[in-house]
Amino acid sequence: MANGQFIFAGYDTRVNKGEVVFYFTLKINSKVLDFQEKISFPPVTSEIPPILVKSILNNLMLILGISYWKTYCPKEITIEGNFLTKEQADFWNTVYTKGLGEFFYKNNIDFRGLIQFPYVKKETKPTSFPRKDRYLLGLGGGKDSIVAAELLKTQKKNFDLLTVGTSTIQEEVAGVIGKKPILIKRELDSKLFDLNKQKGSLPGGKQVYNGHIPISAIYAFLGLMAGVFYDYRSIIVGNEKSANYGNVRYLGEIINHQWSKSEEFEKLFAQYIREFITKDISYSSILRNLSELEIIKEFVKYPKYFKVFSSCNRNFKISAPLRSDEVRRGKWCGKCAKCLFVFTLLSAFLNKEKVVNIFGKNLFEDEALLLTFKELLGLKDVKPFECVGTPQEFKLALYLAYKRKEFNSDFLMKVFIKDVFPTLSNIESLEKYLFSSSNQHLAPEEFRGIIKNL
Repeated sequence: MANGQFIFAGYDTRVNKGEVVFYFTLKINSKVLDFQEKISFPPVTSEIPPILVKSILNNLMLILGISYWKTYCPKEITIEGNFLTKEQADFWNTVYTKGLGEFFYKNNIDFRGLIQFPYVKKETKPTSFPRKDRYLLGLGGGKDSIVAAELLKTQKKNFDLLTVGTSTIQEEVAGVIGKKPILIKRELDSKLFDLNKQKGSLPGGKQVYNGHIPISAIYAFLGLMAGVFYDYRSIIVGNEKSANYGNVRYLGEIINHQWSKSEEFEKLFAQYIREFITKDISYSSILRNLSELEIIKEFVKYPKYFKVFSSCNRNFKISAPLRSDEVRRGKWCGKCAKCLFVFTLLSAFLNKEKVVNIFGKNLFEDEALLLTFKELLGLKDVKPFECVGTPQEFKLALYLAYKRKEFNSDFLMKVFIKDVFPTLSNIESLEKYLFSSSNQHLAPEEFRGIIKNL
């Protein structure tokens, strides 16, 4: 951490031309760093109350600023033309503190009392702005958003897709779904990447702090913006109940890589929208009550996606493009915890030939994945910092794959059979628990009975 000040300096907006530029300033000792980030989107042609546009962009500015604030983590935060009430400031204190939990842990930062958003107002009322009865689904290109899309199609819901940035994966998946997405683009300030490359005295030899941000929170606010701009009543995402499971305890708190996909964030964000922005748009995960295993069991019903989908996050890292020799069709790196987790879940429901064809190789034969394998099983202190499910889900998936017998002679399956299988108990109870939908109250009301019967 550094002594200094972070300033949310406002924005220039041209929504009718489809762009907003946000401004941020860091003052660290005698150094002043100015940043700007541009958000591009389809031009807005409908009339929207100016007060609502201002509210959307004010709050979007606060979540986008997280990428720049974390470079030095100054305690003093300033918002030019501050619009926050105490309740809103509390929300942002939580989003920054819990959303950056992994970042704080990996950089050995004491976050306790660090983030204190200023507030000036006593009350902020939401703006009424009725919407058409239709849904906007965030599309990432993985199994979760695919299952969500197919569920919406099954229920004959009027919905469209939203992507933040674009990739071949998202384009191909959208093509199979049969819809052209609304596209939002982020252009981060290049100075941010330059700072990350410079040598310094911080962990990893960097000049500035770097690490994971709550990207799903950014997508949530961009989704809300799109819902307002293009007339949607419901913003839908495909976050499962396993996202509630954390990775490690640090300074008395559970650190969760997936916090901005968790039930806690979903509740906080939905409440924030209702109380401070508009009561006419909802935000929810249509898959909140499902485990990873329930989602993958539903996903395998749609083989038309097998050649186009990917859940490997390395495809979407802005600063780390994949090399062509690392992946098959640029979809799976075959080296990360996410790849191994999805490979294992698929092996519980598909035959060996189909699973290997999806990934281009048999990950169970890769001895270099042994440590990751043990981390996913919960045999190490820290769960992998990836969007993966619980150790219980991983164990049950391996057990179901074991019963299929096709992978049992492979290296990692032999490890499971020798070291883990003898310790399994009450496997029937675990299976019943992981395949019994819960958290029904969080899903949109019209989907609760449908989801329960998947």
